[in-house]
Amino acid sequence: MKTLLPLIALASALPLVSLHAEIKLPAIIGDHMVLQQKQADPLWGWDAPGTTVTVAFAGQTKSVQTDAEGKWLVKLDPVPANDQPQSIAISDGTQMVEIKDVLVGEVWMCSGQSNMGFVLRDDWNGDLEVAAANYPKLRLLSVPRVGTQELQTNFKGAWRPATPQSAAGFTAVGFFYGRYLHQILGVPVGLIDNSWGGSAAEAWVRRESLESDSRFAALMERTVKTEAYNQSESAAKDYAAAMAKYKVEADQAKVAKLLAPRPPQSPHDWLTGNARPGNIFNGVVNPTRGYGIKGVIWYQGESNASRAAEYGQLFPFLIEQWRKEWNQGNFPFYWVQLADYMKEAPQPGESSWAELREAQTQTLSLPNTGQAVIIDLGEGKNIHPKNKHDVAARLVRWALVKDYGFKFPCRSPEFKSLTVQENKVLVKFDCFGSKLRTFDVDDAIGFAVSGSDHVWHWAQGKVIGGDQVELTCPEAPQPVAVRYAWANNPVCNLTSLEGLPVTPFRTDKPQP
Repeated sequence: MKTLLPLIALASALPLVSLHAEIKLPAIIGDHMVLQQKQADPLWGWDAPGTTVTVAFAGQTKSVQTDAEGKWLVKLDPVPANDQPQSIAISDGTQMVEIKDVLVGEVWMCSGQSNMGFVLRDDWNGDLEVAAANYPKLRLLSVPRVGTQELQTNFKGAWRPATPQSAAGFTAVGFFYGRYLHQILGVPVGLIDNSWGGSAAEAWVRRESLESDSRFAALMERTVKTEAYNQSESAAKDYAAAMAKYKVEADQAKVAKLLAPRPPQSPHDWLTGNARPGNIFNGVVNPTRGYGIKGVIWYQGESNASRAAEYGQLFPFLIEQWRKEWNQGNFPFYWVQLADYMKEAPQPGESSWAELREAQTQTLSLPNTGQAVIIDLGEGKNIHPKNKHDVAARLVRWALVKDYGFKFPCRSPEFKSLTVQENKVLVKFDCFGSKLRTFDVDDAIGFAVSGSDHVWHWAQGKVIGGDQVELTCPEAPQPVAVRYAWANNPVCNLTSLEGLPVTPFRTDKPQP
């Protein structure tokens, strides 16, 4: 009864008004929202400058004065999870807004490009999953895609309980992840989907932070040149010519009953799109920045695959910057490594996607991070593999173990060391409490070795001792280096006992 007293007192003294009154709230703060349990959650909004705003929730009352721009912010005292709907009352002395059906539990942000944006209805079992998506205490919020160089403070959207209607078009990876947490932890879960298909990592970071870091000088130099071109008359003329050519080819494809070519991107689309540094941070991330979350799950990298060395610095930088922006410490950040994709290579060699996976793995050096290896879940001819359930299951293992105290296996085996014994190589793995196994056949498939000539040959592999693989290769009688699953779409079969794929790796250093 105590938690209702502040609301009753305010309601008796003030007229109830809608959000269109003087008190204005961001879309992320509204009916059906989920607050992060056990932490001081910020709430904010706008009113006339110099106005005293009072917030009442769960027996606590906070007051603050708006600043010169009319913004106010309070931090609630931490409260435990609560699946019973509560209200938040916000007043300014003359009006009151009531936020209804507020739950307290776990809040996770779901970010990345199209494989995070891949919706539930398109999963292999999407029809069944959508039909079963009745979870009133699992709440969903989607942030629209707005690309801009100007910081935005709000967006159009609203929290919705999970139903077949609201879940069908929601991120599949995010939904499965949140559903697992909801069912296993027994608490409400809020999911914020701000993914954007085809997005580059640099678009997710505040532009000024990139400009102030010398490691990204080349990136920003390219950006300035691209911006200048896309705002020029030459770009407009080139686009008009490309569109004319596209229309002819599209008409020809239609007559021949062939797949139409992709239309050219307009200069305006690039300027307001998902690759320009800062665009997504400004239009998508900033309006949610500071909202109380437990952590982030991330599935992105395809758009940066041709720039793996740069990504090796950019991706950890992004994580560090987001943690600074949220001011919640080193919150958990778990990502999906790139899946297998494109044609299988008949011979071992170089791979831009393998290099990007390596950059992702190296980012595990940051605290409170985790990587879901899905080198076995991709589809060679589809950059959007449809099995998102297993992707989410591997991601959620990290959270359950590191954040919620469960004892599940969560980390894929990783390369530890190698020993050359005459014409054989012994590769040792850190299995994190598990052991190695091969899938389908006894041989460990996917290994390549090279001599000092840097020419790669397939090797025959055999698991010994539970955490080692013995390799032999007649074509490389004096081996010096080893690679595993080093291809865009590798054929490989080594996993932990629980089926977590061994993390792709190489022991040689990149060649200049």
